[in-house]
Amino acid sequence: MDIEEEINYCLNCKTKPCTKGCPLENDIPEVIRLIKNKEFEEAYKTLTKTTVLPAACGRICPHMKQCQSKCTRGIKQEPVQIGSIEAYLADIAIENKYKIEKFECYEENKAKNKKVAVIGGGPAGLTCAAFLARSGINVTIYEKHNKLGGILEHGIPEFRLEKRKVEQVINNILDLGINVEYNKEIGKNLNLLELVKEYDAIFLGIGANVSTKMNIEGEALNGVYGANEVLEFNKELNIEGKKVAIIGGGNVAMDIARTAKRKNALEVTVIYRRERDQMPAELKEIEEAENEGIKFLFKNNITKIISDENKEEVKKIECIKTELIQKDGESRPSPVNIEGSNYQIDMDMVFMAVGSKPEKEIIDILGLNINKYGNIEVDNEYRTSNKKIFAAGDLIGEKATVAFAARSGRNAANSILKNILSSSMMNAKELILR
Repeated sequence: MDIEEEINYCLNCKTKPCTKGCPLENDIPEVIRLIKNKEFEEAYKTLTKTTVLPAACGRICPHMKQCQSKCTRGIKQEPVQIGSIEAYLADIAIENKYKIEKFECYEENKAKNKKVAVIGGGPAGLTCAAFLARSGINVTIYEKHNKLGGILEHGIPEFRLEKRKVEQVINNILDLGINVEYNKEIGKNLNLLELVKEYDAIFLGIGANVSTKMNIEGEALNGVYGANEVLEFNKELNIEGKKVAIIGGGNVAMDIARTAKRKNALEVTVIYRRERDQMPAELKEIEEAENEGIKFLFKNNITKIISDENKEEVKKIECIKTELIQKDGESRPSPVNIEGSNYQIDMDMVFMAVGSKPEKEIIDILGLNINKYGNIEVDNEYRTSNKKIFAAGDLIGEKATVAFAARSGRNAANSILKNILSSSMMNAKELILR
């Protein structure tokens, strides 16, 4: 189907199941109805009531696990390609310079002269900043890099999301009157306690981009890397002609695998301990990887990384086969190693993509309560143990997709508004969703 056929394929269900499947609760049927009527600017206004990242979400969200999974069309046929329609509308908006609307309360709130510092310019931070600015709050974003975007700019490769699109999205957000301080990082040249004194509230959206370690033998060898860090800092590694193993099954694993392939690796193998259909990566990303010649070893796990004779470089990896066993109280079968099924494979490089966590040094500097998983602890209003500091996104252990991070940033903006504005103002949810 082309995009026009997709738009007309939508049934415009009154019950809006796709909206319920969207983490941001975008009014998808109404947006598509307006696009059908060629009311593009009105469609964009409707969409941006709930999201400010449509050009990104339309391209990289796991739609088949979110909105499209609930599509009525998908019960017996293919679902409406909601992501493609969202990206289509976002591109029209960029081309025609549509602006993100400020809320009706904007001028009234600005008179309150409230200031909020947003630390981190990723999906959660950008969304929080945008919804605060739309409500009349003076917002300054503090960003550790020289560009905003978080994972959109410093994680997702160009072949999945054009940096030009990211820049256009960010410029549209900044047009709301948001200030930005670049190259500012907590623990280096940014003091959280000083910000607490200066601002009415602080929002933390610094993410959790430190690759989780498996704590196996040989993990400290040269040639073993965290996939998150390689993607974030665009590290130049000599991959050409080498055999590369990717451990993990999420989108980060697919991104680093496809990046290695583009850097002319001799062979790229993704090792995942479950079945293909249990991979957390988006299906289209798995299919793209397969089409590009990337190999997959399912129901396998890595147990050891073996060094060369100098005990410095990676030479082999040891794997073990797994079986899936349903255990009492678990929602799905768990992978269990099959005793005695160990075997070795020649390998030159290993990329760990089994999850991520916040940077411990930063967590220690923040001095806020953390939960058992090492994430910042927040209450149901996204407040940390310091009631002036709010947090959202990966930093609090939110589901690791752009849409969920953005939703938590928007929800945190709700709570910040409610906490810093006087009780005579309308409630924050009305401010944001009216």
